[in-house]
Amino acid sequence: MKDRRKLIGNIMSLFTLQGANYILPLITLPYLVRVLGPERLGLIAFSQAFIQYFVVITDYGFNLSATRDISKNKNKKEAINEITSAVIVIKSSFCIIGIITILLITTFIESFHKNQTLYIVVYITVIGSTAFPLWLFQGLQRMKQITILTIIARIITTASIFIFIRDKNDYIYAAFIQSSTMMIAAIPAWFLILKENNHAIIIPKFKAIREQLKYGWHIFISTSAINIYTNSNIFVLGLTTSPDLVAYYSVANKIIGAILGLFQPIVTGLYPHVSTLTTQSKSLAKSFTKQISPYFLLFGATLSVITYLFSPLIINIVAGNKYYSSIDILKALSPLPLLIAIGLMYGALTMLPFGMEKPFSRITIMGAIIDISSIYPLTHYYAANGAAIANVLTEVFISTAMIIYISKQHKKRRIL
Repeated sequence: MKDRRKLIGNIMSLFTLQGANYILPLITLPYLVRVLGPERLGLIAFSQAFIQYFVVITDYGFNLSATRDISKNKNKKEAINEITSAVIVIKSSFCIIGIITILLITTFIESFHKNQTLYIVVYITVIGSTAFPLWLFQGLQRMKQITILTIIARIITTASIFIFIRDKNDYIYAAFIQSSTMMIAAIPAWFLILKENNHAIIIPKFKAIREQLKYGWHIFISTSAINIYTNSNIFVLGLTTSPDLVAYYSVANKIIGAILGLFQPIVTGLYPHVSTLTTQSKSLAKSFTKQISPYFLLFGATLSVITYLFSPLIINIVAGNKYYSSIDILKALSPLPLLIAIGLMYGALTMLPFGMEKPFSRITIMGAIIDISSIYPLTHYYAANGAAIANVLTEVFISTAMIIYISKQHKKRRIL
């Protein structure tokens, strides 16, 4: 009963955290789309899509792999210190390599050089992601503190948008403010970890670093593949079309992203719990996931229907009449909540806790290949709507492949 109350408390904290991460930026979106205009907003969206590749590299799947490792050692202080220090060394090294790469790309490639300042400013997102220890708090199942810190940081950046952004020439400042949230939250977060929770940063052994790279590899490959088919659509649009079309797609994508964000606190809260159950009894873990599955899928289906039916109203409220083209894009993206619910239920809450990282990676890699293969012809014929169609087709494949794989494992009695 105590564990269940703690689980519910963590999920509620994560819902609040996710609400701050998605709802507060949505508050500023109507203001930014009107002040900056489609062209400047499209430039920011393209730079954020490009920099997101570096975020994925520095994260290296630690929000799942390190979370699971820490949750299994949550009563072993020395082990947690070793894991934490190894993860910090890896993430920091990737972040430094990323900075060098960005400078080289924006210096020597003309199409990137003309907006070099914008890319460098948006790279603050990577630095913040590197510094923010979400994976550590998740593993320790102590989400209330970091939720408060994140909300405060989001409120600061949200208010700053309205205070400092006055016209379209302030787009660099807008990108800076949007990119700095995690940096603001990271400093007090580490203070809490090192002081209040009595953890320490040590010089990790090479073995510990190697183990974290090994543990996170398949999840890293999976998250990289996922990032390709969720993030590359904006990137490809930016390379092949105009900033205006990128802006129209970006508005719809941000809205669907906020809707999909409702799943994240549930999954992030349940994942360590399911991982712990698998160490105790796989049958118990299976029974738990089977119990929550219908509610999870019903939630996804409901969100899909609501998104489709109310697309015109949502776009009008968020972006106004100038973004009428975003309505059809949002409708095309509306199946995603249901498809993502299936993928998370069978993937993050079944395949990963049960140690099926390799097949999980293979499925997501195949999904990325499908997206890459379809994105160019679909955007060529259908522009921004084509990017949305490619995204949905990819998720259809991934959710179907996961269902088939898990069904086969059940028949072979490998998940019992």
